[in-house]
Amino acid sequence: MTLTTLRTAAASSLAAAGLLFSLAACSAPTATPPSSSAPAASASASASADNASCTGVKVIVDSGALKQDAATTSVCVPADAATPAAKVLAEAKVKTEGTVQYPTELVCRVNGVPAADLEIKHKEGTYKEECKGMPAAFAYWAIWVKPSGGAWEYAQEGLATLQVKPGESLELLYSVDGEPAAPAA
Repeated sequence: MTLTTLRTAAASSLAAAGLLFSLAACSAPTATPPSSSAPAASASASASADNASCTGVKVIVDSGALKQDAATTSVCVPADAATPAAKVLAEAKVKTEGTVQYPTELVCRVNGVPAADLEIKHKEGTYKEECKGMPAAFAYWAIWVKPSGGAWEYAQEGLATLQVKPGESLELLYSVDGEPAAPAA
């Protein structure tokens, strides 16, 4: 395969993933409440459950359908200008892992969740995330951004290029079979 062919294939895969994630974001929100939040420790971040008191970027990690507390976080990260989402997450002590095929473009695991040996239950049975290529269309981490005073929006970029601004919230939400469909208000 030539380099051009590989780039075209990668671009097509990313475009398909973007469409898939966009379609998932369009599904109707449910009344399923997220799991309880536990603040993460951070030298530069202060815990905050109230976005009004966060003058930086509020970071929320919700393991959603997995209900795994190891990945559940709500932290305010100081910021005074637009900052790459990856940097904000690092300052919040949130560790993300991509896939072998897309190491920085996609989120496969957050703080080790889902574990490689975890059997994720879904409509068709069970699934184990191997983080090799694209995560399954029915079980994945979604990236959401909420502007100050606005509504949650599905991120159109990955963590490496997404910029978040002071007053905004950034959420990583794990969905299985479209549940939860969006972050809680």
